[in-house]
Amino acid sequence: MELQEFIQNFANQFDDTDAELFSPSTLFRDLDEWSSLIGLSIILMVDEEYGITIGADDMKKAQTIEELFNVVKSKANGF
Repeated sequence: MELQEFIQNFANQFDDTDAELFSPSTLFRDLDEWSSLIGLSIILMVDEEYGITIGADDMKKAQTIEELFNVVKSKANGF
């Protein structure tokens, strides 16, 4: 699992946000397009792309895309 691939998959959940706004340090909840529906889309994307189940609590732990990536990665490694 690579961070850049995760960022691309994350960005694909947004329809109207410029791809340049997505980086490891992006505070994703601060994006204008962010909504609970996109949050659910990201949870589904993680399940479909990586076979890992995350929930709302996992999303709340992360402020940036990289922090969410680290949560997903830790679950992939069994931690």
